[in-house]
Amino acid sequence: MTTHIVALGGGGFSSSEGFRPTSLDRYIMSLTDATNPLVCFVPTASADDGLYVSRFINAYSSKVRTSVLTLWSGAADAIDRMDEVDVFLVGGGNTLNTLALWGAHGIGQRFRSYAQDSSRDVVLAGVSAGGAVWHEGCTTDASGRGITPLSLGLGLVPGSFCPHYDSEADRAPQYKEFIDTNQLPGGYGVDDGAALHYIDGQLEACVAERAGAQVHRLEQHENGVSVTDLDTRLL
Repeated sequence: MTTHIVALGGGGFSSSEGFRPTSLDRYIMSLTDATNPLVCFVPTASADDGLYVSRFINAYSSKVRTSVLTLWSGAADAIDRMDEVDVFLVGGGNTLNTLALWGAHGIGQRFRSYAQDSSRDVVLAGVSAGGAVWHEGCTTDASGRGITPLSLGLGLVPGSFCPHYDSEADRAPQYKEFIDTNQLPGGYGVDDGAALHYIDGQLEACVAERAGAQVHRLEQHENGVSVTDLDTRLL
């Protein structure tokens, strides 16, 4: 059985005109073999923002069955339904708060068990904070002190993750510095509208919903950090 992880640097339905599903949303849904898939939105990073949830339902409900995993209210019922889900889609927002709440409710351990379960297929996807959580570490502005490193990720895929690599001026230079000073392991800077696609923990493809969106590989060497633009396929 297969575990797909799709980590968006930004983009998707929440950033599109009219908040309609984009080619990246459709790509995520194409990865499940379920005949009538259940797609669960996880808006923890936005404090279960109701408007964000409504936009998800409007974007997805005409194509698939939908559910929402809320932790600020009704957590027990939402957690009980997790085993039924084919595709999890984690929204953007505060990465630190997301991982803290997931730890308190056992959500992180649930996702780890799904990724290790050889008896089921699952798609774990997310945008910005929702893409960062699957990695070992990431850049984040969750502390309110600018861009800082965070090394509390679930580690379902190796290395670190930097969302909004092209759209926020401080992201790229800060990410490079964090790797150069060993505050984060090497990893990927992902532009808005681009995404990493892992299969069973291995990077399978880099894809994008708009021309020019790119994935960048950053690695630490004796002479500093190298930055390599990876082949990114336009969907």
